Amino acid sequence: MAADSEPESEVFEITDFTTASEWERFISKVEEVLNDWKLIGVSSGKPLEKGIYTTGTWEEKSDEISFADFKFSVTHHYLVQEPSDKDGKEELAEDALPLPMQDLLCMNNDFPPRAHCLVRWYGLREFVVIAPAANNEAVVSESKCNLLLSSISIALGNTGCQVPLFVQIHQKWRRMYVGECQGPGVRTDFEMVHLRKVPSQYTHLSGLLEIFKTKIGCPLTPLPPVSMAIRLTYVLQDWQQYFWPQQPPDIDALVGGEVGGLEFGKLPFGACEDPISELHLATTWPHLAEGIIVDNDVYSDLDPMQAPQWSVRVRKADNPQCLLGDFLTEFFKLCRRKESTDEILGRSAFEEEGKEVADITHALSKLTEPAPVPIHKLSVTNMVHSARKKIRKHRGVDESPLNNDVLNTILLFLFPDAADKLADGFESRANTSAGNNPPPENEDYNLFSQFKSAPSDSLTYKLALCLCMINFYHGGVKGVAHLWQEFVLEMRYRWENNYLIPGLANGSPDLRCCLLHQKLQMLNCCIERKKARDEGKRGSVSDRSPGASGDGAKGAEHSADNPDKEKEFGKSWESWSDSEDEFFECLSDTEDLKGNGQENGKKGGAKEGNKEPVNLKPEGRLHPHGKLMLLHPGEPLYVPITQEPAPMTEDLLEEQSEVLAKLGTSAEGAHLRARMQSACLLSDMESFKAANPGCCLEDFVRWYSPRDYIEEEVVDEKGNKIIKGELSARMKIPSNMWVEAWETAKPIPARRQKRLFDDTREAEKVLHYLAVQKSADLARHLLPCIIHAAVLKVKDEEALEDISSVKKIIKQIISHSSKVLRFPNPEDKKLEEIIAQIMSVEAIIARARSLKAKFGVEKCENEEEKEDLQRFVNCLLEQPEVSVVGAGRGPAGSIIHKLFVNAQRVSVVPPLEEELRRSGCAEERRQGVQSEFPPPTGREVILRSAVPRPAPYSKALPQRMYSVLTREDFRLAGAFSADTTFF
Repeated sequence: MAADSEPESEVFEITDFTTASEWERFISKVEEVLNDWKLIGVSSGKPLEKGIYTTGTWEEKSDEISFADFKFSVTHHYLVQEPSDKDGKEELAEDALPLPMQDLLCMNNDFPPRAHCLVRWYGLREFVVIAPAANNEAVVSESKCNLLLSSISIALGNTGCQVPLFVQIHQKWRRMYVGECQGPGVRTDFEMVHLRKVPSQYTHLSGLLEIFKTKIGCPLTPLPPVSMAIRLTYVLQDWQQYFWPQQPPDIDALVGGEVGGLEFGKLPFGACEDPISELHLATTWPHLAEGIIVDNDVYSDLDPMQAPQWSVRVRKADNPQCLLGDFLTEFFKLCRRKESTDEILGRSAFEEEGKEVADITHALSKLTEPAPVPIHKLSVTNMVHSARKKIRKHRGVDESPLNNDVLNTILLFLFPDAADKLADGFESRANTSAGNNPPPENEDYNLFSQFKSAPSDSLTYKLALCLCMINFYHGGVKGVAHLWQEFVLEMRYRWENNYLIPGLANGSPDLRCCLLHQKLQMLNCCIERKKARDEGKRGSVSDRSPGASGDGAKGAEHSADNPDKEKEFGKSWESWSDSEDEFFECLSDTEDLKGNGQENGKKGGAKEGNKEPVNLKPEGRLHPHGKLMLLHPGEPLYVPITQEPAPMTEDLLEEQSEVLAKLGTSAEGAHLRARMQSACLLSDMESFKAANPGCCLEDFVRWYSPRDYIEEEVVDEKGNKIIKGELSARMKIPSNMWVEAWETAKPIPARRQKRLFDDTREAEKVLHYLAVQKSADLARHLLPCIIHAAVLKVKDEEALEDISSVKKIIKQIISHSSKVLRFPNPEDKKLEEIIAQIMSVEAIIARARSLKAKFGVEKCENEEEKEDLQRFVNCLLEQPEVSVVGAGRGPAGSIIHKLFVNAQRVSVVPPLEEELRRSGCAEERRQGVQSEFPPPTGREVILRSAVPRPAPYSKALPQRMYSVLTREDFRLAGAFSADTTFF
C-alpha cells in the first residue's frame, strides 16, 4: 500500500501529451495568441461610418510564434472604435453574420487613400496576419501554404474566433495573402491572383463580371444583382507649361549692392526644383448596378468627365533641393572640420623672416605689459596692416578666397559706421557706432534667449548670416577663415583706436546669448572703459569714473558680480588695494597720500566708534544722499563715486566658481573665499571714506545695505521719544568680514584705486580667444544664430501662406531647439534633427506655392472661387487624398481638366507604349472622346453580391471581388462565402 500511495504524493504537474506533433503545437500557439488578445467569441461593433478608414486611428500589436525552428510574426491590425452597446442584440447573435462578412458588402469605405492593402482589397476593419518573421524568408511551396491554411482553419474552429486570419505566402514584395474567416455555420475564403501579364479579357468590366459569376457558381437562374464600384486613376506628369516659380538667387547682384534674390543678412528660401512631381486624379463611380455601364473590349462608357466623384492626390518629390536647407546643411558640415585657420589659409601667410616678425612680436608683447605711455599710441595697427599686406603679397590677389569687392561689401554690412571716412567724422563715428536702440519687445526678437543665440539686430547674428553665405557661395571653409581673420583684425583695430563695436547692447555681457556674443560685448566694455580713461587723462572729464550712475545706490545688476579672481587671490587686507598697476589717473599725489592718515583706518572700529580725522579733504563725491547725515560729525552723507564692478562672461564665471569651490570648506579657505568676493566691497568702502571724512561703519551700512541698520523709537531719560539705530545681528558677529574690511579700508577715491576691471588684460584675452578660433569652433558658436535666423525666415514665409499644420511644426521646432541649444556642445544627432525639421517645413511651403501657381489661386478674380481653391490647395498638402467639389464641373475640376488637356497636346506617345496600347487594352479605340485624358494608369473595380452558396437553399452570403490593373501587374482579390450548415 505504501508503494502505491507514494507515487500519488509525488505528482506535482500533469504533462499534456496530446500536442505531440510540431503542427499541433503550432496550432496551439496560434490559439494561445488569439486567447491572449481576446479575439475569441462573437465580434461586435457599430456599422462603419463613411470615411472612417481614413480619419480613424489604426493600431496593431504583434507577437512571435514558431513552427519547429521557423519563426512567424503574428500581427493584429484593427481600427480603434468605441465599444458598442450590446443591448437588444443578444438574441440576434446566433443568426447574425460575423462583422467582417458584413464589412465585405459595406460601400462607405471603398478605395481608402491610406490603409493596409488588405483593408483596401477587402474592406475589413480588423484582421490578423501570420507572416515569416524574417524579411528574406518566404513560404513558397504549395504544400506548406496548404499546411498553414489548414492550421489557421483549425485554430479558428477551436477558438470560435470571428476575426479573419491571413497567411502571407510567396515573397513579401508580392503582397500575396490567403486567409479564412469563420462564423456560426458560415465560412469565407480569401483568395488571390497576382500576374505580371494581364489576360486581355480581364482589362474591362465585362470580363471581370464573367470571372466573378463563374467563381460564385450561383445555382439560381435569375442571378442576384451585382453591385459595382469603379475607379480609374489618371496621372499628370507633364507640368512644362506651368514653370516652377522659384527664381534662382542673383549672386552677381550681391557685390553691386543691388537687391537681388539674395542679400547679405538674409537667408534664401524655396525649392530649386518643382517639389510636386505628379498629380493623380481618381475618377470614381461608387454605386453602379450591373447593366448600367457598358465597358468591354470595343467600347467604354467610363468617361472621366462624367464620373460623379473626383479625388486628387499629389506625389511629392523625394527630398527636393531647397535653398535654406542647403545653407543649413553646408554650414553644419563646418562643425566637423578639424583644420585651424592657419592650415586653411596656408602657414606661409604669417611667415616673415628676420626683423619684421620680431617687431610684431615686440609690439604685441607691449600690449600686456605696464607702459609709461598710453597703449593706443603704439604703432601696432600699422604693423598689423603691414602684416596684412604681406599676407596678400604671399597669397596673391587671385588666390584670396574672398575677392575685395565681396569682402568690402560684407565688412560695410557688418560695420556700417566704417563708411564714414572723414577725419572730422571720427569722433561721431566713435560715439554713434554702438547704434544701440532699445530692443523691440516681441516674441520673435526674444527667441535669442530661448536658443542662446544673439538678438536679430546684433553684430553676432549678422556675422553668422554672412559666414553662412560665404561658406555656400564664396569659397567654402577658406572663405569663412578669410572673413574671420579680417573680422579679428577689425576687432583689434577698434580696441587700439577706441572705436566702439556696432550692433552690441550696452552694459555687461548678456549671459542669455552665445559665448561669442558675450566675448564681443566684453571687448566693447573694455573699449568703453579705456576710451573714458583716455579722455579723463586729457582732462576732458572729471574724476567720475565712466558709467557711474547718478542714483547713488549700487545697481542691482552689478551687486552680484564678482571681480576677477586672479587679482585678489591670496592677498592680505592691507595689500588688497596696493598694486604696481597704473591707477585711473597717474598723478603725483604723494603729498595727499601722506596726509590721508592711513593708519587711523586700521585702528578705528565700529564698536569703538572711532572715526576718520575730520580734517581730511573730501574727495570723489557724487551728490548728497537725500537728507541723511553722518552719525558723528553731523554733516551731510555724500554718495561716493565708485568703480563699476567687473563684467563677466559665462566661461569666466564658471572658471571663477571652480576656483572658489577648490578653496574647500576649511576656515582658512572660507576666509580666503570671502576676501576674494569682497574686493568690490572694499573698493566701495575706500571711496565712501574718501567722500565722507570722519564717517563710521554705521554710516556706510546706512547707504550700502540699509536693511542691516535697524532703527527703533526709544524714550530717553527726559521722556522724549528719540530714534535710536544699531547694526543688525549679522554685522555684530565677531571678526565680521564687513568690520574687517572697514578697518583695512583707506580713504582713497575711486580714481586712485587699483582697477577692479583691468580692461587692457581682459581685451587682450578676448582678442586672443577670437584669434585662436578654428572654423569648426566658429560654426559651433554661431549655429544657434543660424537656426534662429532660419526659424524666423520660415515663420515669415509661413505667414504669407497661412498653413495651420506648418504653424504646429514651427512651434515644435522652437520647443525642440530651446531644449537642445540651451546646453553647451549639443549632440550632432539632435542638431541634425532640428535642421531636418526646418527643411521639412521649407518643403511644405514650397509645395504650397507650387500648387498655388499651378491652380492659379492668385490669378482667380472671383473671391469665393479663390477661397475655395486656396482651401483645396491647403487640403492637398495636409490630406492623403482630397475630394474635388463638383467633380469635373467645379472650379478645381475645370482647372485639372485643362491641365490634362494641355499635357495631352504636348505629349508624344513613345512607340513602345503605342504598340502596347494597340495590342493590349486598345484604350485609344475604346476611349473616343476621352482622348483629352491619357490612358488610365490604374483601373480598380469592386464587385459585390449576396448569393446563396453552395446550394440554392443555403443562406445568402456576401461575395466580393476586388480587381486592380496597372502597367506593372494585375491582381484579383476575392472573398467568397459559403454556408457550412446547409450545403
